Amino acid sequence: MRNPPRLDWGHHGVNPRAEWPARGGRPRGCYSRAVIRLALVGPSWPLRGGIARTTTALAAALEARGNLAGFCVPARQYPAFIYPGAHDADPGACPRLAAAEAVFGALEPWSWPRLARRLRALKADALVVPYWTAAWAPLELFLLSRGIAPVVAIVHNPADHGAGAPSRAAAHAVLGRCAAFMCHAHSVAQALGERFAGTPLSVHPLPGDAPPAADRAAARARFGLAPATVAVLSFGLIRSYKGVEVLLDAVAHIPRSVPLTVLLAGEPWGGLGAALERRLRAADLAGRVVASLGWVPEAETGAWFAAADAVVLPYRSATGSAVAAQALAAGLPLVASAVGGLADVVEDGVSGLLVPPGDAGALAAALVRIADGAVRARLRTGAAAAAGGWSWDGYAAALEALARQAAGAAPRGERASRG
Repeated sequence: MRNPPRLDWGHHGVNPRAEWPARGGRPRGCYSRAVIRLALVGPSWPLRGGIARTTTALAAALEARGNLAGFCVPARQYPAFIYPGAHDADPGACPRLAAAEAVFGALEPWSWPRLARRLRALKADALVVPYWTAAWAPLELFLLSRGIAPVVAIVHNPADHGAGAPSRAAAHAVLGRCAAFMCHAHSVAQALGERFAGTPLSVHPLPGDAPPAADRAAARARFGLAPATVAVLSFGLIRSYKGVEVLLDAVAHIPRSVPLTVLLAGEPWGGLGAALERRLRAADLAGRVVASLGWVPEAETGAWFAAADAVVLPYRSATGSAVAAQALAAGLPLVASAVGGLADVVEDGVSGLLVPPGDAGALAAALVRIADGAVRARLRTGAAAAAGGWSWDGYAAALEALARQAAGAAPRGERASRG
């Protein structure tokens, strides 16, 4: 399956050909190094998850470029009784930056005025906030109402996965008040462009950071993998839209003469754990899956990637994937559904293989192809080249260019009043 044609983005004054990096090369656009002071608000150490990891990496890149006015992070994020996982903290998941200031609670309105005062004191040209869940929407609406500075939203998801009407309304309320959007998939950019015509936007894939180094031989021995076994890794939180059951059905139909094993590592959400455990006990999967159904601490992440020969992302839908970026950074080819941001970052037949979403037969055929050593070697070369073209410095530069446009569009009187 070939990649869908790339969309050309030129609306709202942003040239997407300048924003989207060439594969295996540096970004096509030329970004100014002129100083623009950005205040970043979002999760970081000791919180876990892709949003905390990527927000922290962005803060470090902005600081290295001299454009980080401040980094305000939550002292607390979610109470245990509303969090769908075991807990939301892992001190090893991302570094603790000296610039990070824990000055608010994400769901503690009494702490939000303190955050607003701190942001106003930073005198930033723009605020940058990630948007991915309605849980943060009340805080973000509060900040938007304060008129501190133009707000640039990094739109990981334009609404929660599987969002109902209240979550969609919360997303619309927040995003409709933002001055610009940074997103990671052309499909997200298209949706935002249609919904919020006239708002500047930019598209840039998530850069990846390689997982911690680990000894491959030791990792494969730990998971009981024979030397000839091809291990494909499914890694990260297990949610219904990620299609893990499609993967298991695909593996069940692969002839046992193909020496392929799935490494399944991640914490099931939304009551999926019991059903998944039952499926894993079925006879047609006997000896085909090595599973660890729980949060994988950062210290153990490296072993899973080191043992793998490829990474599989059988998503039913997707806006993007931090795991895809991490896999490419590790030089691992991807077998992925041709949806959302996955179709943007995986070049079919070059850095991975793309299949239709929800199609277990097509996925099984792709996994059989990836079990071929010659195919896998070629795709590994492409994966390494793709990851080499996307850096956090380039991502920060694209964000800065967008923020300059957002800040320049603010009324002069409004900008002056923020001082």
